[in-house]
Formats: sequence, structure tokens, C-alpha cells
Amino acid sequence: MPDQVRTLLTKAQMADGVRALAESIVAANPGAGSIGLVGVFTRGVPLAKRIAAEMEKIGGPKVLIGTIDITQYRDDLNTFQMLPKLEGSDIAFDIDDLNVVLCDEVIYTGRSVRAALDELMNFGRPKRVQLAVLVDRCGREFPVQPDFSALKVTLAPDERVAVRFEEVDGQDACTVQTQAPAR
Repeated sequence: MPDQVRTLLTKAQMADGVRALAESIVAANPGAGSIGLVGVFTRGVPLAKRIAAEMEKIGGPKVLIGTIDITQYRDDLNTFQMLPKLEGSDIAFDIDDLNVVLCDEVIYTGRSVRAALDELMNFGRPKRVQLAVLVDRCGREFPVQPDFSALKVTLAPDERVAVRFEEVDGQDACTVQTQAPAR
């Protein structure tokens, strides 16, 4: 039996989710003069940029955008057949005493968020760190929860959420892939 794919969010639903994330972030940070959005490579980066564009449309606080590479902080590098490309982190603003929102496309176990927090702390001491994700997949291994999510799902262990962004993948898509059982 081949892998099966089903749509979780359409392109329009993804756009609506990004807009809702932006509105929630603005509402949760009243009086903030500026907010740092830091996208986790790879697909958290276009998510952060899209959220920033929506925040500007609704007249939110000034948005500073950075990127964070968690490769060196991953606890599963030894399981990779091919090591991921190092992108390097780029946070060209002072995060000390700033509200920072980490942006990632999916949270599942919480391990990527733990790695992102480790890397973020190398840049300073934020006033507060929040987490925005497009999809919150249940099944944490670490006590980490998103502050903002567009969709929350519970999936079977053999299912995987795949989020694609036009900027990275050439199309917007959010699907669930069910892996065929191994023979």
C-alpha cells in the first residue's frame, strides 16, 4: 500500500491561519513598541515573514524579523543519514528586554522548540518568549506548548504533518501523510 496524503489546510485556510496568528500576537502584546519575530529554519522563516506582513496590515507594533538555525542544538543529529545544511542564525536586532515570538510551522514533540530556545539565548535575554505555530500536533515529549496556533490536530503515530510554503517549496500546502507499513 503506497503512502496516503490528505489535505489538512488549503492555501486559503493557511492564509486565514496566518492572519489569525498575527491578530492573536498583536492582541497578546498590548503596548509593545516592537516585537521580534524569529523564524526557525526552514519553514518557520516564511511563516514569520507572513505573520509580520499581516501584523503590518492591521497596524500592530513595529516588527523585527530574525532567523534561527537549530541544527547544532538538535538532539537527533546522529539519526540523520544526511546532515542538514547549516543556515546560520541571523538576529540583527537587540533581543534584550524585547518580546520575541518564535515561529515554526509545526510543533510536535517540543524538541525543536527546546533547541530554538537554546540558540535564542545566545543572542541575549528577551523580556518574554512566545511560540507561534501554524499546526499544533499533539504528542509532546517536552513540556512546551504554543502560545498561538492556527490548527490543533491529533494524529496516529504513522502520520506526519507536512507544511509547504511557496517561498521554499514552490506551493502552499498543509497535508497529513500516512506512511505505508514496512514489509
